[in-house]
Amino acid sequence: MSELSAFDTRLAGLIAALSPQSRIAMAAAIAKRLRKHQQQRIKRQVTPEGQPFAPRRAQPLRAKKGRIKREMFAKLRTAKYMKAKGTDKDAVVEFTGQVQRMAKVHQYGLRDRPSVRAKEVQYQARPLLGLDAEDTRIVLDEIISNLNKTTS
Repeated sequence: MSELSAFDTRLAGLIAALSPQSRIAMAAAIAKRLRKHQQQRIKRQVTPEGQPFAPRRAQPLRAKKGRIKREMFAKLRTAKYMKAKGTDKDAVVEFTGQVQRMAKVHQYGLRDRPSVRAKEVQYQARPLLGLDAEDTRIVLDEIISNLNKTTS
């Protein structure tokens, strides 16, 4: 473990030595790649731990007949609502606007009203954003490729 801490210290020093513009560019590239991976994972309907999302609740007996034709979170994962941005200190992937509240309800399994006049419903936790081993690899690959560009 001590070998990795020395590597982390050296890596932090290399990143700190970069100019603010190059750190911003690197963080933006990391955020964009992470957003793409998160979008693909949401499309597969899988949590960051690799478990499938909890299924939708059963519809009442007297509800409209037919199946639900769209998968969950189809619009939510688009670039319009899922933003990626980078600063000189961090890379962020987040939901924006009104969908941020809905995403938070599903991320943590909170209570919410599906529509204005509906009763409150307890939603299952369906983590939309999170880091897994693949995300860590993406971050490290992007840092290494960016450092290779600056040292060349």
